[in-house]
Amino acid sequence: MQVICLEDKAFYALIDEVVARLKEKQGQELDKWVSGEQAMQLLNIKSKTTLQTLRDEGKIRFSQPQKKIILYDRDSINTYLEQNARNTF
Repeated sequence: MQVICLEDKAFYALIDEVVARLKEKQGQELDKWVSGEQAMQLLNIKSKTTLQTLRDEGKIRFSQPQKKIILYDRDSINTYLEQNARNTF
């Protein structure tokens, strides 16, 4: 077993750097609006038709900034999944 010794200042500087990197990485991953492919992955579906049905029935929120670009709200997808979750016995 190896033991690594650090001075107090070096240890706390290392901790601060790790926390900063984690915050940076976490902020990059969670975009509010996701593409259709990402929405299908989050919902674990393979069909674009199913995604369109969820959109048309108002079960998940979407935005259409341009004619052929449709983005889906990550929060509404998570809410939809939570509403359809079943409790275990």
